[in-house]
Amino acid sequence: MLKDWESFFLEVKSKPYAKSLHAFLEKEYATECIYPPRDMMFSAFRFTSPESLKCVILGQDPYHNSGEAMGLAFSVPVGISLPPSLVNIYREIEEDCGVKMNYKKGDLVCWARQGVLLLNAYLTVREGKPLSHKIEEYDLFSKDVITYLESLNQPIAYMLWGNFAKRYSCLIHNPKHKVFMAAHPSPLSANRGGWFHKHLFSQVNDFLIENGVSPIDWQNK
Repeated sequence: MLKDWESFFLEVKSKPYAKSLHAFLEKEYATECIYPPRDMMFSAFRFTSPESLKCVILGQDPYHNSGEAMGLAFSVPVGISLPPSLVNIYREIEEDCGVKMNYKKGDLVCWARQGVLLLNAYLTVREGKPLSHKIEEYDLFSKDVITYLESLNQPIAYMLWGNFAKRYSCLIHNPKHKVFMAAHPSPLSANRGGWFHKHLFSQVNDFLIENGVSPIDWQNK
């Protein structure tokens, strides 16, 4: 579905930061162990088209351990143990939506295919070094993504978890869009309150239904 985002990526390509970001990634992939694999960098855009988009979940950067990152925020490939944040996401969905989650499956492509954009603000990371690709070029890119999404006129729910994601709320102004905020689902944040019992997933579906959009099946069957 990258072709569906062609107008967006063409605009980004014309920006001054695009050239330096490309050069940075060329060097990093050539000299370091970088996740996700380069052909998975844009998976969030591959699985969800602008036309089908109904929800955005914004992460910070990819998982930095071997085999985990797959280009979709919070998602891990089949066969990889669930990271603690994803375990807490599943626990909250079970309580909120009354469904049973499959804790042996962390692949969230099923959400992406329903119109959930699972976007990391920083698309890449060095092995074992979280936030190692926290650079200005990615900050500019993620802001451009949100600005583009704000030009879409269908109802869109944004789920912003944790202080990092919440800072993007200032970019969201479209009256057809709605922001849902909570603490980050990582154990360090979630166990302090602000994540569990927030009912964000059912609230997002209520918002979509109220606006004539089919709800998201959050169960990972």
